[in-house]
Amino acid sequence: MKFSKIFVGLLITASSVIYAQDKEISLEEIYDGTFRQERLQSLQSLNNGEEYVVLNRNQDTNTSSIDVYSYETGKKLRSLLDSENLAEISGFQGFQLSDDESKILLSTKVEQIYRRSSRAVYYIYNVKDRNLTKLSDKKVQEPTFSPDASKIAYVFENNIYTYNLTSGEETQITTDGEKNKIINGVTDWVYEEEFAFVRAFAWNKTGTHIAYLKFDESEVPEFSMDIFGKDLYPTQQVFKYPKAGEKNSEVALYMYELSSEKNEKVKLGDYQDFYIPRIKWTQDPEILSVQVLNRHQNNLDLIFVDATNNEANVVMNETDDAYIDITDNLTFLEDNSFIWTSEKDGWNHIYLYNKKGKLKNQVTKGNWEVTNYYGYDKNANRIFYQSTENGSVNRDVYSIKPNGKRKTRLTQKEGMNSADFSADFTYFINSYTSTETPYEFTLHNAKNGKLVRKIKDNSALLEKEAAYNFSAKVLSTIEVNGNELNMWMIKPKDFDPKKKYPLLMFQYSGPGSQSVSNSYFGTNDYWYQLLANEGYIIATVDGRGTGFKGAAFKKVTQKELGKYEVEDQIDAAKKLGARDYIDEDRIGIWGWSYGGFMSSNAILKGNDTFSMAIAVAPVISWRFYDSIYTERYMTTPQENPSGYDENSPINHVEKLKGDYLLIHGGGDDNVHLQNTMRMVEALVQANKQFDWAIYPDRNHGIYGGNTRLHLYTLMTNFIKEKL
Repeated sequence: MKFSKIFVGLLITASSVIYAQDKEISLEEIYDGTFRQERLQSLQSLNNGEEYVVLNRNQDTNTSSIDVYSYETGKKLRSLLDSENLAEISGFQGFQLSDDESKILLSTKVEQIYRRSSRAVYYIYNVKDRNLTKLSDKKVQEPTFSPDASKIAYVFENNIYTYNLTSGEETQITTDGEKNKIINGVTDWVYEEEFAFVRAFAWNKTGTHIAYLKFDESEVPEFSMDIFGKDLYPTQQVFKYPKAGEKNSEVALYMYELSSEKNEKVKLGDYQDFYIPRIKWTQDPEILSVQVLNRHQNNLDLIFVDATNNEANVVMNETDDAYIDITDNLTFLEDNSFIWTSEKDGWNHIYLYNKKGKLKNQVTKGNWEVTNYYGYDKNANRIFYQSTENGSVNRDVYSIKPNGKRKTRLTQKEGMNSADFSADFTYFINSYTSTETPYEFTLHNAKNGKLVRKIKDNSALLEKEAAYNFSAKVLSTIEVNGNELNMWMIKPKDFDPKKKYPLLMFQYSGPGSQSVSNSYFGTNDYWYQLLANEGYIIATVDGRGTGFKGAAFKKVTQKELGKYEVEDQIDAAKKLGARDYIDEDRIGIWGWSYGGFMSSNAILKGNDTFSMAIAVAPVISWRFYDSIYTERYMTTPQENPSGYDENSPINHVEKLKGDYLLIHGGGDDNVHLQNTMRMVEALVQANKQFDWAIYPDRNHGIYGGNTRLHLYTLMTNFIKEKL
């Protein structure tokens, strides 16, 4: 009897082991949002610093509301507006508060143009009397309140207009706007993509002047794409796209005075072939700051323009042997002294200048980088910023006096910390993640970093993931070509060091980028878990040219994109392949965009190291890419032909030995399908076999409907078959 009980017990235990096996992750789960992290809704602080507003949408009624919450308690206090109470519109997609918070711009029928630009039908809501006014029947761009909320300036069909909210009068400021020729008040394609802004006009502090940029792109070469759609005949998208070494838009600065309706071009100086990547009014309503950058992007002048006479004076000049990064970190204090960030000492740091552009002092110093500038609190006389002081894979939030003293670390957990401050710098919401922790959101006192309350975490996601027993993403370093490079690795959950595993490497590698950080799984990391379950080891190495380890490390690739970065990936693969548990004959590499350029080069130049590569939306020759990005790192093809050609995959196709998969979106306005088509032709003429796929009409992100699921199924099957 006793023996029978033991036997039955063993059977129960064995069957429990069988049924308690870990769940296997599927591609469908990855791309249907099963592992989507909870995020904090996009919020905006109100001027009082004690409250913030959030745009909420009611899916059942298809209505939108702007709701007010308390920072301290997180409780909803009231609604600024609810579209359920508005007869004119059912809902809206976005909103913008006037400076005094008396009026709100609401966007409806939003139509995306490029990555950052859109046009929409806008309404103005008066918070006090709850009246709703339609700005225009037309879809317009970048509407912006004047400082006193009495007017709105906007762009329609490349011309600037103002709208008087009291009289309802519309005034047209410019008249020469024309598609693919003249643009007023918004940027051309290449400025939008590479200088990361769309609105190219600005009100001064008193609303008496509007400064704006005019782009003459008449002589910029056109690029065209066939959009196949679902109709009998495809349509053609034609737009101005300056490729490396080609003609750019001619940009000019104008000043418009509202009272006199005087519109005048500002003479900035004797500049030839230049950029104006930023304009910003100072605290003085008559002084506009303008940044002028030469075409090589290694010489920048900060210019002050006096709106009373349009005289321009250079107040600061910065040069660099390689290039100067453009940021939004310029901040003017009440006396018109200003805060600026620069890599001039070899690391990105904060500097303070007086109103005449004379350096007062370097605020931050050390062999670490300021990675985000949050702003200046005049009441506490403190600057808030994020940095890599605790390691290049980590981020922390700090405050410091402008004199560089009394630095305070405001975040304590090791990992990636990012702050969102209230308007008066009383509070900040900290977003935190690490390799072991999905996003957590907490509220802190900005004075000392003390925790006020927990807002949201992803504990439910961790509970869900427990059933899968995912492998850890382990951070480490690897010594390659005399540098300690950051690396992460994911191994199969049943990893056996006595076995040999195929290795798949992922990288991006673009200048100043970072793929290795102390952060939790992204969508691709779940895909890597699926591959790890299939018996693959996945690794990423950030080689030379990537960011957050000083200017010299980042800028070593200057004029030779694809040389040192590829060398580091090949040598890292060799070092990893020498490990007992990695099969050196089964090493693959993949990447997207710049990463596709890299993976293509890797399987060609490293054909004895990599047996497989996948390139998604790759740049195949920098001659095909846009002027601003490419010339920043390469100068022009006319000046540097060998730099362009020696590291271009299209010139090394005869070296292909392994399995190569080439993928592109047919409607990619950024990295054009031309890249893949030229690579295909070169491979065909070299009689090299390869696989390829084109996703019709899809842009650089290759998404929409089942597109991502199809794409990753394709890549998964290719990896399983070839690696």
